[in-house]
Amino acid sequence: MTVRSELTLEGPAPLRGSIHMPGDKGISHRALLFAALADGASTLTGLADGDDVARTRAALEALGVDLHGETPGPVRVEGRGVDALREPEAILDCANSGTTMRMVVGLLAGRPFHAVLAGDAALTRRPMGRVVEPLRALGAHLDGRAEGHLPPLAVRGARLVGRRLALRVASGQVKTALLLAGLQAAGTTEIVEPAPSRDHSERMLAALGAPVEQVDAVTVRTRAGAPQPFELAVPGDPSSAVFFAVAAAVTPGSEVTIEDLALNPTRIGFVDVLRRMGAAIDIAAGSTRLGEPAGSLTVRAAPLTGTVVDVDEGLIDEVPALAVAAAFAAGVTEFRGVAELRVKESDRLATLERELGALGVGVETGPDRLVVRGGAPRPATLESHGDHRIAMAGAVAANAVAGSSTVRGWSAVAASYPRFADDLATLTGQTS
Repeated sequence: MTVRSELTLEGPAPLRGSIHMPGDKGISHRALLFAALADGASTLTGLADGDDVARTRAALEALGVDLHGETPGPVRVEGRGVDALREPEAILDCANSGTTMRMVVGLLAGRPFHAVLAGDAALTRRPMGRVVEPLRALGAHLDGRAEGHLPPLAVRGARLVGRRLALRVASGQVKTALLLAGLQAAGTTEIVEPAPSRDHSERMLAALGAPVEQVDAVTVRTRAGAPQPFELAVPGDPSSAVFFAVAAAVTPGSEVTIEDLALNPTRIGFVDVLRRMGAAIDIAAGSTRLGEPAGSLTVRAAPLTGTVVDVDEGLIDEVPALAVAAAFAAGVTEFRGVAELRVKESDRLATLERELGALGVGVETGPDRLVVRGGAPRPATLESHGDHRIAMAGAVAANAVAGSSTVRGWSAVAASYPRFADDLATLTGQTS
């Protein structure tokens, strides 16, 4: 869908009602990749409709995988196993999707052909050494700028041999890439992270009969094998839901229920943070799909106070939204362990400092910390900096302040949540 270039909101506008999020982005990427590896047809409904997941689908199609149907309706993936993948005729364009680049390069690491993965200007600054180095350790041939530490990446598949891999950075994306490679490698591949990361891949692959074993909170093992074909209705994305949770918490008179939401414990750390700040949040458990729990989240407006947040891999994408909650909270909120925000779609520490500052909020940043001094944000003209999460954070703040505010560069939301403005308008009863 076409997304406007800027968004103007008149606040404060209470949010009321129920809403479904787009399909979880991380689960959507993985479901497409695992379905392509399976020997047989899989059916996926509710895939994330942003550009990032579309890039993974396009990459698989360029590699010879047949996919039929359009999101959010049923998408049929004709899996024929990893040996059926073919050399692409053109560069695989990952656009702004670091997830696509990191995961697909893992899929290709054991294939006997050449492929090049590239992206837009922002993606060329994203760190890739964290996935390139362990793949090389398995025997893959990869190259790129800065000796493979920056895109574009070139991969020529090789015969992979499993080994123990001790990672320097906890990353669900890197872990998934290595699992995809390990499923093609001789022997056992053991992945050890310095801290727990998102565990979607382990849950899904184990549920699909692939030889994947979760040893402990930071260790996973795999050997050669493949998942079975499957059907999956993708639950809603917590990293999108956090924006509506914060909007409801900081906008007086709000009460919102987010239905059919992924409730994976590695993805809903923001609930604990908001509760510690004073937010009124209820969780209702529902179904479990391929090892992934789902249910609903209800959030009501409440006065917030500052807190200290130790940010892990499962919470890093939620910091822009939580920083807006901190801007409306009484007192000081300190986010620790946020250096990774420097290398996202924008330098999110710098962009949050600038945009919260435009709202009249006191902000301090350091190499690995973000401090927000809450108060009474004022209307402002905000910039997305080409970053979908900064754009949505700006909209949440704009909706809660008294007066008119504008978010420029709004089209950035197409990466993950193109209909965000429409869903916000539905909940506030305003015309978007």
